[in-house]
Amino acid sequence: MKISRILHAGYVFESGGTQIVFDPVFENPFSRNCHAYPDVRFDLAQVRALRPDAVFISHFHDDHCSLESLDLLDRATPVYLYCLFDELFAMIRELGFVDVRPLALDLPVLVGAFEVIPRRALEADVDSMFQIRAEGLNVLNVVDSWMDPETLEQLKPYAPWDMVLWPFQTMREVDVIAPSRAERGPVELPEEWPEQLQALAPRYVVPSSCQFRQEPWSWYNHAMFPITYRQFAQAVGEWLPAAQVVRLNPSVAVELTADALTPAAPLPWVLPVGEQDVDYEYDPDTVPPPTADIARHFTALTFEQTAQVQAFCNSGLLERYEEMELPEDSYFATPCVWRLSVYDHEGSAQHYRYRIHGDSIALAVDEEVPTWHTEIPIAKLYAGLALGESLTSMYMRINGAPADADIVDDPLIRTLFDNAFAAYQAAQLRRIKAA
Repeated sequence: MKISRILHAGYVFESGGTQIVFDPVFENPFSRNCHAYPDVRFDLAQVRALRPDAVFISHFHDDHCSLESLDLLDRATPVYLYCLFDELFAMIRELGFVDVRPLALDLPVLVGAFEVIPRRALEADVDSMFQIRAEGLNVLNVVDSWMDPETLEQLKPYAPWDMVLWPFQTMREVDVIAPSRAERGPVELPEEWPEQLQALAPRYVVPSSCQFRQEPWSWYNHAMFPITYRQFAQAVGEWLPAAQVVRLNPSVAVELTADALTPAAPLPWVLPVGEQDVDYEYDPDTVPPPTADIARHFTALTFEQTAQVQAFCNSGLLERYEEMELPEDSYFATPCVWRLSVYDHEGSAQHYRYRIHGDSIALAVDEEVPTWHTEIPIAKLYAGLALGESLTSMYMRINGAPADADIVDDPLIRTLFDNAFAAYQAAQLRRIKAA
């Protein structure tokens, strides 16, 4: 079995003349501002010439399911997708793919030499993981999900596994959105991991499903990615003395047999750029720069784009907020004043004040001190509205939220992302069709 890394959670598996692709991303940056780490570029002409026997997509997140990457593939390629919502299947079909099939948990899919079995992840309404079998070998691709305890019991009888692709990076999204809540000091690996990996008893462990960082200037690079390759390899070595940790950088391929793991010819269409054995540099004492400074990194919006953001802040946000149902235990169930500060490319802010009580919201005209303050660059707010950009790359910052309040109750987060399934892919489809 030949296993090759594309990028992030993307892999090519080959056996017996069959080639299947998992979570393909042929873009850098991808998901708007996830920059490949280590750096790569793609020979897109060679990508277009690929004829895989099938594509498997583990879930709908835009760093795993990108229509602009799928757009490079032959439309006769069967696409298997784990997703509970019909809209995404319709989008892929609208892109021109004629064979798009839903994946069902524990129901094997046979493609040539391979048997692929989707397995339940902890968040089964979002994620899945893959058991991949061929040539008498068993590989578990955990993608970037958390292991469900029942699934672990289901997978134990297959031990020892030949290889496990393990999501080694535990991103600290809340810490960068609400820096006042960030934990200080060194970061320990999740306490569940030793027991889970020991139960699987793999021969080889690949640190997987995080091969990106944010823009080179971003403070997120020292605050959101706490686990290093070095730390992961050392920990796994202690938990599994008989196992070997194998780092697969983009394009790197290996040949897995029952007896050994050997280097194989790299993917010719994934082209490494610069140093490849880079590692993350987490600094728990990183001081976040002001949002005004962050906003200066982005280009100015057009007049029309600016007007769209202003219309949202003055009316669209209020309409969306009142259409939603606020959780009873929300901080905003009690009357309060919320301030939204939107920073332009010169670092100047326009402030909007809202009086909120439960499901009601109105622009506030008085100068009452806000108890919840949200900041965002205008370029990122526009990207969230028009381009489906994800929360963790928007440089949104929440200040002053009480320690017991739920960050995702933030009114901007809710109005942008509640009921916004596949917004990124929908924006991609619009661009592809327009082109």
